[in-house]
Amino acid sequence: MDRLIEIIKQAAKEGALVLYTGSLVLYTLADPSMAESAKHACKFWGVPSMDILSPTIMAIAAHIGVAPSGVPRGAPEAIDFTIKQDDGASPQKLNHDHIVLVGVSRTGKTPLSIYLAQKGYKVANVSIVLGVGLPKTLFEVDEKKIFRLTINPMVLQTIRMARAKTLGFKRDMMSNYSDMEHVREELNLANSIFAQNPVWPVIGE
Repeated sequence: MDRLIEIIKQAAKEGALVLYTGSLVLYTLADPSMAESAKHACKFWGVPSMDILSPTIMAIAAHIGVAPSGVPRGAPEAIDFTIKQDDGASPQKLNHDHIVLVGVSRTGKTPLSIYLAQKGYKVANVSIVLGVGLPKTLFEVDEKKIFRLTINPMVLQTIRMARAKTLGFKRDMMSNYSDMEHVREELNLANSIFAQNPVWPVIGE
């Protein structure tokens, strides 16, 4: 908590020195008390802030009718279950999940899955990839459990370029992964799938 407060105080201090842009605090805190403290501290020192994941968590909770409650007893099991179902693994188990996230690569499916798992939800995520069909079991899942993730093409390209460099992709592999034409093509595929399944709530741009 002390470290959190120091960070916010530093943001306020730097914001006072930067006349036009100021500082902005974006936070994703699993502990509700920490998130609430961050909110009040930012308000006290006049630092613009935004809780990134809580609105998403609450929207999902309201949709599926299961309220999150801090880090429940079932969290370790849920996290283990979620990790084993990352990126389309074990599609035969999709019916056992509380939540299924669907979207193209680098739309934040994995970090959101782990965050939700910390709340005790069993989460699977499925990637939409050009030339690769979605698992048939996805369409056997209760539709209210499925959420579609979208993102702005420019933002997605930037994220993919950074990711490709981190992974040490060669130039030709990087082009295929982060080329704008390829990015738009994948997003168009995702949008066509989403249009066929309008019941799935959308998260993102």
